[in-house]
Amino acid sequence: MNIGAHRGPLIRARQVSVRLGQRNVLEEVDLEVHAGEIVTLVGLNGAGKSTLVRTLLGIIQPDVGTVERMPDLRIGYSPQRLRRDPILPITVRRFLTIGARFGEERLAAVLEEVGASTILNHPMAEISGGELHRVLLAKALLRKPNLLVLDEPLAGVDIASQSELYSLISKFRERYGCGILLVSHDLHLVMTGTDRVVCLNRHVCCSGPPRTIARDPAFSMLFGPHVSEWLAVYPHSHDHRHDTMEDPAPPIGREHSR
Repeated sequence: MNIGAHRGPLIRARQVSVRLGQRNVLEEVDLEVHAGEIVTLVGLNGAGKSTLVRTLLGIIQPDVGTVERMPDLRIGYSPQRLRRDPILPITVRRFLTIGARFGEERLAAVLEEVGASTILNHPMAEISGGELHRVLLAKALLRKPNLLVLDEPLAGVDIASQSELYSLISKFRERYGCGILLVSHDLHLVMTGTDRVVCLNRHVCCSGPPRTIARDPAFSMLFGPHVSEWLAVYPHSHDHRHDTMEDPAPPIGREHSR
């Protein structure tokens, strides 16, 4: 499908609720991501962020509600954690080609894109934390996704590398025209580069542009009464247009419903 011709969201959660064991993890969550926008999901530990991501990916089935996707949607996913076992050595090259075949030129190009061109033949167990995040980004990009889903891609990375990686993520949006759903704890980086923030605490507390969210009482209640004072919010603009819910949209296939 020509993503430019698609007028609706790439992916949409409608009134999604998830119960794990005896606990309600998500309650009536609405969320959508359009082509060409960065949506950042924030919330405290236990707010349900990773559960929502796994539900959007189809790993978890919602107990109530639906997840709708654009037809033929290609998703690139970078998980929050990856266990590296030194007993079972695997190279970066082998990791990138698990489950799919890519030529040497494509592997070299995508590693160059993420700034990791020298580690193709390095053992995964021996690369640094920052290099691991770059490799996970490379794997997410290999299929030229319409939607990038990045679960805490900056976790455990030093400040200088965080800024560089976040800059790379913004460039991927421009280069691929893809939508990006980013889960992050780093409020400063989130606010400087995202288009829309969704604040989650099992349900959606507030959602909107960064400057609006920083002044929202629900946001301050979660992150502290002085968060808007120290949080530097910069205006964000770019030269493409986001679709809106008012645009006419062809039907999106419903993946799950109960």
